[in-house]
Amino acid sequence: GLVAVPTDTVYGVACLAQDPRAVRSIYGLKGRNGRKPLAICLGDVEHVYRYCHVDVPEELLRDLLPGPVTLVLTRSEELNKDLNPFTSLVGVRIPNHPFVREVARACSGPLALTSANISCQASTLAVSEFHELWPHLSLVVDGGPIGDVQSPECRLGSTVVDLSVPGKFTVIRPGCALASTVEILRQKYGLIPESS
Repeated sequence: GLVAVPTDTVYGVACLAQDPRAVRSIYGLKGRNGRKPLAICLGDVEHVYRYCHVDVPEELLRDLLPGPVTLVLTRSEELNKDLNPFTSLVGVRIPNHPFVREVARACSGPLALTSANISCQASTLAVSEFHELWPHLSLVVDGGPIGDVQSPECRLGSTVVDLSVPGKFTVIRPGCALASTVEILRQKYGLIPESS
């Protein structure tokens, strides 16, 4: 099934990433292009190593995760081949939100996670904003409003950064934590930005 959950940025829809049927359902729900990748959501940094090949120091992961950042890394063989089969990369998210992290820890594998909205529509900060999706969801968890519903900045979602090329980073989506993320990557770890 598909479950709507609050995160540290916007409301998300999650399913079991290792279940091909659930992954197909999430694309159908959003009316999403099958070539647009889904991120995985994990409960803890140490689980990243099971599903990804990591070419950055663990300290870097811990400086950015948990938090409003999606790190794009090379996927491992452990990850469901039906999840983003068109790319060798996968975005990894560990939201700084205790509820969704507990849900991720309770599952046997990673969650596939995407924003709770129809593709190309604004991200949602309250469950009432995606009521048209409710009939297609197994569960909607109402964590209350996330951030300021009047603020466009609050709807930006996570900052997405590709760290798959050693020594470099590429910003894929600026999101809500761009400045702090780039500062950590450049100043503390000396990574060089690549143009996207």
